[in-house]
Amino acid sequence: MSTLEEIASRAGCSMATVSRVLNRSGPVSEGMVRRVRKAASDLCYHKLDRNLPAGRRRPAIGVLIPSITNPVFAASLAGIQNRMRVSGYGVLIAQSDYDPSREADAVDYLLAEKPSGLILTVCDPMKSQSTLPATLPPTVLLNNLPNARFPAAVTIDNRLAGRDVTLHMVEHGHSRILFVSGSFASSDRARLRYAGYRDAMEAAGLPMLDALQVSFTTGYDDLDLTQAMSLHRPTAIIASNDLLALGVIAALRREGLSVPEHVSVAGFDGIAIGRLVHPPLTTIETTDASMGATAASLLLDIAENAAAPRHLTLGYKLNVGGTVRRIDQAG
Repeated sequence: MSTLEEIASRAGCSMATVSRVLNRSGPVSEGMVRRVRKAASDLCYHKLDRNLPAGRRRPAIGVLIPSITNPVFAASLAGIQNRMRVSGYGVLIAQSDYDPSREADAVDYLLAEKPSGLILTVCDPMKSQSTLPATLPPTVLLNNLPNARFPAAVTIDNRLAGRDVTLHMVEHGHSRILFVSGSFASSDRARLRYAGYRDAMEAAGLPMLDALQVSFTTGYDDLDLTQAMSLHRPTAIIASNDLLALGVIAALRREGLSVPEHVSVAGFDGIAIGRLVHPPLTTIETTDASMGATAASLLLDIAENAAAPRHLTLGYKLNVGGTVRRIDQAG
């Protein structure tokens, strides 16, 4: 293993500076941090923290996700773990349960294990700028847009995707379209998808309805659409994710309505269960495992090679299933 002296010589600094960078234990200029990390990477140096529990002999990263039970984040996590395993890293996991107030504690838990970097999916990245700990290792946002504090991110264009699925409904003759969403305070992805819905409805000259927001953790099973159906009489409903779309279908059935004969439904994410129901769910499919692997690769590039943080936007596609039907404009 390369010594701190070799890293210091290669980076052109003192051993004390190398130690501060690798231990994140003192003030060092951003330029020097990059030089030291680049030198450590070139020399294949991986710091082993002797304060870690016995048995863990490799570096690790920390990952914060809203929920490990959501197939979207489970797939992303699998992609992260597979990429990190190849590079000899372990993965530490924490979840926020879609609760912004729990994020700082969850990140503190990860930082206690002194990870080499973090991959975070937060509720609202703008608010997280000030609520998360002041000192963090290299960090990549996953599914969140970048900001001044967190310029490294891997996302899809959620707003454009929201526009595309709404236009698909409009092109099938729907003009009364309701957007059912998890709480915007818990997910900037949902908020951006609703903004895309508004873009499409405005472009088509159609009335925009306020989103019906429910809890991400308790709103799926007992969703009640009675009041919304009576008030708005929608012919189509867009859900902010596929799990919620399946909850919408179940709620419509409790109202005595069938999909798509009475109401068309579409979702987001493209999870496998949406393809197994009958009829298959119309949805925006994202590449969750690839997004996780991409976030892991970006984090390694920043942490090991002192690469500049950057925003990577991955693609998506509309999967046309059987839950959206064409109607007469007067329907």
